[in-house]
Amino acid sequence: MNQKVVIYLLFSLFVLVLSYESQSYHAALAHHQEVGEEEAIRLRILANSDAIKDQMVKRNIRDVVNGQITEWVTGLDDLDDAKQMIRENLPEIDRMVESELAALGLEQDYTVSFTQAQFPTKLYGNIVYQAGIYDTVLITLGEGNGENWWCVLFPPLCFLDMASGDAVDASDEEETVEEEVEEEQDDVVVSLFIVELFSSIIERIFGTAS
Repeated sequence: MNQKVVIYLLFSLFVLVLSYESQSYHAALAHHQEVGEEEAIRLRILANSDAIKDQMVKRNIRDVVNGQITEWVTGLDDLDDAKQMIRENLPEIDRMVESELAALGLEQDYTVSFTQAQFPTKLYGNIVYQAGIYDTVLITLGEGNGENWWCVLFPPLCFLDMASGDAVDASDEEETVEEEVEEEQDDVVVSLFIVELFSSIIERIFGTAS
C-alpha cells in the first residue's frame, strides 16, 4: 500500500479519536454541576479508631448531628446565613455529641468546632464538589485516628432518610464515581495507546523511507 495512503488513513483515525475524546469530555462537563468551596458548608467526623465499636459511635453521632443541622438550615438560601446559624448553635452541637456519648455509656473526649478543612473532589449524584478548603463542622472523637465521614451540610446533601432515621453515606454514589473514574482512565489509556501506535508507525514509515 502506498505510504501516503497509510499515513492519511492513520491520521484520519487519530483525528477521529481526538474528536471523540473531546466530545465525551464536554458532554461530561455539561451533565455535571460544579460547586466550589465558596458555595457550601461541609460536615466531617473523625472516629476514635477503625474498630467496629468506634465506627458505630461515629455513625450514631453523624445521624443526630446531621439531622439537627439539616433542620436548622433547611429553607435558608444564603450561605452566610447558614454559617451564622451554625455558629450560634455550635454549643448545641457540642451538647448533642456529649449526650449521644453518654447514652452509649462512653466517657470519651471529643472536640466540636466550626473551622476550615481540606476536602477531595466528590461527586454526589450529578453535582461535583471540587477539591478545596471548605467551612466545616468538624467533630473529632477520642484520638480521631479512625476513618472519617463527610458530607454537605449546606445546601443540605447528606443523604439522610428522615423517615427511618437511617443515614446513607452515599456509598452507592461513591461506587458510581469510582466506576466513572476507572472508565475515564481506561479511555485515556486507549487513547494514549493509539497515539503511541500512530507515532510509532509514522516513525517506521519515514525511517524506512529515509
